[in-house]
Amino acid sequence: MLDNIKLTARYLKSQISSEPRIGIILGTGLGGLVNEINIELAIPYKEIPNFPVSTVEGHSGQLIFGTLGGKEIVAMQGRFHYYEGYDMGEVVFPVRVMKFLGVNTLFVSNASGGVNPNFEIGEIMIINDHINLFPTNPLIGPNMDELGPRFPDMSEPYSKRMIAKAKEIAENHNIRISEGIYAGLTGPTLETPAEYVYIRNIGSDAVGMSTVPEVIAAKHMGMECFGVSIISDLGVPGKIVEVTHEMVQDVATKAEPKMTIIISELIQSL
Repeated sequence: MLDNIKLTARYLKSQISSEPRIGIILGTGLGGLVNEINIELAIPYKEIPNFPVSTVEGHSGQLIFGTLGGKEIVAMQGRFHYYEGYDMGEVVFPVRVMKFLGVNTLFVSNASGGVNPNFEIGEIMIINDHINLFPTNPLIGPNMDELGPRFPDMSEPYSKRMIAKAKEIAENHNIRISEGIYAGLTGPTLETPAEYVYIRNIGSDAVGMSTVPEVIAAKHMGMECFGVSIISDLGVPGKIVEVTHEMVQDVATKAEPKMTIIISELIQSL
């Protein structure tokens, strides 16, 4: 696996002139942030050695190099999910490649179901912690010492300084935001009413099918992480309705401009 990571990183370095220090993972319906990037190069995943290929609608499937907020970045327009049949090593492979490109700060976004009764559809939740409810962990197996320690610390999975700055940016633009804990499950089914209650009872504010493995891998490699979630539907008793992936995409797309302001200005401030 380590040899493949290095090979992929070498290939990508041969294609670009930039040296990105910031990585961005754009989730369901959130790929429009790419419109704010001054693009140097966009490479379809299928053309990148060892890269998985995204199979989910709303995930374009290309790696973008360029500048955003005056900083050199690399952005994944579409991510990989455990439910697609990939193993955890494949899900977090791009994050590990980013590290070998020089990335030390990771931004992750997603659309999620809100289980906090105070949330509204379309709300932006800054992630301040997570609960791993996947049946496995991307670090299981022999540790790759070149990437990080056997037992990485997770006392601050999401950067407190970046959370504070994001809240300040949101206030300056009169953008309503909340802050909360994200629970990561496998999917691809959305949760049952009983599962929503369980997820709330264990301390979560939102639930989704991504992000947690990527942040675990990033923290293993010493990256600073910032996560944001758009609440696309509600898993609150009395407010649960039938939900489709298209509805999730639609809500995320409408909320995206606000998220774009926060992330763009946050990157500029680094």
